[in-house]
Amino acid sequence: MLLAGCCLVAVAGCERTTPEQYFAKAVLGSNLLYGFAGPAMQSQLASPSAKLTDAKTGATAPMKRAEVLEAKLDAVQNSFETVKSLKRNDDTKEMIAASLALYEFVLPVYRNEYRELAALYDSGAAPEKIAALEKTIAEKYSAQFQSLRSALIAAGKSYAARHNIKVQEVNPSPR
Repeated sequence: MLLAGCCLVAVAGCERTTPEQYFAKAVLGSNLLYGFAGPAMQSQLASPSAKLTDAKTGATAPMKRAEVLEAKLDAVQNSFETVKSLKRNDDTKEMIAASLALYEFVLPVYRNEYRELAALYDSGAAPEKIAALEKTIAEKYSAQFQSLRSALIAAGKSYAARHNIKVQEVNPSPR
C-alpha cells in the first residue's frame, strides 16, 4: 500500500510543470529560431553541415539544403507543439501567447520562402537569384521577427522575475 501511494505521488509530481520548465519551453526553446531572416540562417544554407555517407571509410558529403531546412523545420514544429501543449493561466498566458505568435509567424516562412531558397541552392541556381531571395526574406520578415522576439523576451523576463529565475541574455541580437 505504501508503494502505491509513493507511485501516485511520483506520477502527480511529474504532471506539474514548474516555472523553470514553462520558461524553458516557451522562451528558451525559441532560441532555435536564432538567425531567422538574417545572415545566420543564410549561412546555414550557404554552407550546410556534412553528413556521414560511408561508415566504414568515414566519408562525408554536404547535406542538401532541403535536408538542412527540413531538419530545422522539424525542430521548430516540435518546439511549437510543445509550447501549444503548455497549460495557460493568468501567470503564463502572456509568455505563452508571445511564444506562439513568434512560431506562427516563422513557420510559414520556413515552409515557403526558405523551402524555395533551399531548392535554389540545391538546383545550382545563379548566385544573384539566391541573393535576391535572401534579401527579400530579410526585408520582408526581419523587422516583424525582431518585434515578436522582443515581445517574447520581455514577457519571459517578466515571468522569470516573478519566479526568481535567473536569466542572462548572451547574444541579444540574432543577426
